Amino acid sequence: MPTQPDIAPPPLLDLDEPPPYGVLNPDGASDVLLLCEHALPRIPRRLAHLGLPKSERMRHIGWDIGALALARDLSARLDAALFHTGYSRLVVDCNRPLDNPSLMPEISETTAIPGNRGLAATDRAERLETLFHPFQSAVSRRLDLRSAAGKPTFVVGVHSYTPVYKGLPRPWHAGIFYAGATEFAGRLIGALAQESGLVIGDNEPYRIDHDDYTVPVHGDARGLPALLIEVRHDLISTAQGVADWAERLERCLRLSMGAQT
Repeated sequence: MPTQPDIAPPPLLDLDEPPPYGVLNPDGASDVLLLCEHALPRIPRRLAHLGLPKSERMRHIGWDIGALALARDLSARLDAALFHTGYSRLVVDCNRPLDNPSLMPEISETTAIPGNRGLAATDRAERLETLFHPFQSAVSRRLDLRSAAGKPTFVVGVHSYTPVYKGLPRPWHAGIFYAGATEFAGRLIGALAQESGLVIGDNEPYRIDHDDYTVPVHGDARGLPALLIEVRHDLISTAQGVADWAERLERCLRLSMGAQT
């Protein structure tokens, strides 16, 4: 009796769904390369919202609220390239190493993620091949091109964070997170500290460590100055808030890098 041919499972993304990542102004003249790894709350249709209601998907667990709007504004002001993810960090977190449990979290903050429970190895591999690796490879290719052309590069990830985390209020208006780029980060923190009324975290409310990908891989491992900028998301939840912070960060980034931008 003839065997039935194997039927391949449907792809993670349908033909009408957006690509895994987006790029704005790839050939921008600035020495800054902007990344936004938690840009959008979108979930592939096939994953049925990961079993979450909209009220949960649109919370901060699903994306960095306001971060993409801020990154886009900064890209325009600085004439900087911007690479951003196209899908929720609940599907796969593009700022986590491959062996990190929060890469595809079963729990985010205190919320259980039904669609991530007990994922088969094939399902994990599909998310990586469809979403994670294309984004990281695109960033790596751009960094390789800049290096080959002898262009200096400052890698800057744009993020936002919650005003309250697990019941604890966060007093910082923004934080700068870094590992190897102490001079770059120090200049940026110093510039932001001169802005009126701001409380700026120096590796607060957390630090760059083994839970991160962008700074260690795209920055420190290449010998490039790299950091993450995190703005409290209640401050960039409106168009005016985004514009105010983009203007401020443009000014402070230019000061921290001198004439190179």
